[in-house]
Amino acid sequence: MDRTGLLIILSSPSGAGKSTLARRLMDWDPSLRFSVSATTRPPRPGEVEGQHYYFTTPGAFRQMVEQGQMLEYAEVFGNLYGSPRAPVEAAMRDGRDTLFDVDWQGGQQIRASALGGHVVSIFVLPPSLPELERRLRARGQDSDAVIAGRMEKSRAEISHWAEYDYVLVNDDLDQTEGQLRAILTAERLRRDRQGGLGRFVKHLMEEHA
Repeated sequence: MDRTGLLIILSSPSGAGKSTLARRLMDWDPSLRFSVSATTRPPRPGEVEGQHYYFTTPGAFRQMVEQGQMLEYAEVFGNLYGSPRAPVEAAMRDGRDTLFDVDWQGGQQIRASALGGHVVSIFVLPPSLPELERRLRARGQDSDAVIAGRMEKSRAEISHWAEYDYVLVNDDLDQTEGQLRAILTAERLRRDRQGGLGRFVKHLMEEHA
């Protein structure tokens, strides 16, 4: 069946398991395309153009925004980050789904774009805030002040849970991965997303007419 690719938005507070789940989902289905962001910050050692980011200048980035070539964008610590539209549209035409690892603000912008009708949005919650804080501390990367800031930001993120199509509580990584697979499978099989279904049924009905 012909199918237009989906835009899969995966959001969660930091530490809820979003990045791990995204990697697992792409290991399960290698046809999934991960949305590579454009940024105005300089490349870090080891970062590859087109694989980790599309590196560009502030002027070129803002021109893309003005021309409607960004599905979503934001300024973070003085640098611009955004999701270019053209690679997503190319994947859609090929029937490939694109996975977005974005926050609620990025999700809002994508849903409000011209491609919003192809969006499936999923929010991942932690089993509890104490468990979320424990996971952040287990990383051993941040000071108490940074963790406190992340926890405050997490509360703000969680407050937007009702804007999403699906909400999962990640208290068991394997179970949550299975739920993600089920969501993606079901969304792909929706009648209105199977472009060649009408032609197939017509042929089916005419076989022994």
